[in-house]
Amino acid sequence: METKRFAVEGSQSSIDWTGKKVTGAHNGTIDIKAGELLLNDGKLAGGNFVIDTTSIKILDITDPGYNAQFASHLFSADFFSTEDFPEAQFVITEADHLAGEGYLITGDLTIKGITHEISFRAEVHVSGDRITAAGKIVVDRTHYDMKFRSGNFFTNLGDTLIYNEFELEVQLTAFAVL
Repeated sequence: METKRFAVEGSQSSIDWTGKKVTGAHNGTIDIKAGELLLNDGKLAGGNFVIDTTSIKILDITDPGYNAQFASHLFSADFFSTEDFPEAQFVITEADHLAGEGYLITGDLTIKGITHEISFRAEVHVSGDRITAAGKIVVDRTHYDMKFRSGNFFTNLGDTLIYNEFELEVQLTAFAVL
């Protein structure tokens, strides 16, 4: 069994996030710092990636003052606590090949020092010394002590309710480590 290591290239990888509330949604980006993907006999077998929570950007709010205020709130203890937890991480514990380039990925997602298992479908394309991978991770924020305006913890929120789940559209590009 041949194992090959691939280093995730942060500048060619990205995360697009979407958070929804009763009255609409917000979206933006988060940078990937580093990571590694492992192939055994040409199939994804493991890996990880590190998320720079201090890089969260909001794309849908164009007013600079409101954008800065909202970003500050996302960096606060109500959400990502970026001063105490500047990184989040996903570690693959299982990669089940489905068909073609499809996989069911299971792994441990750590945000704010709290780890939970999560599974999602991904497409993984191997081309020589390069891997591209894409998948959508749906995260229940309340599992990571992000309870602000959650209907699970507060009542009578009306149209200020924020849904518990947010989406991370992850795109990774990795190159073979020689």
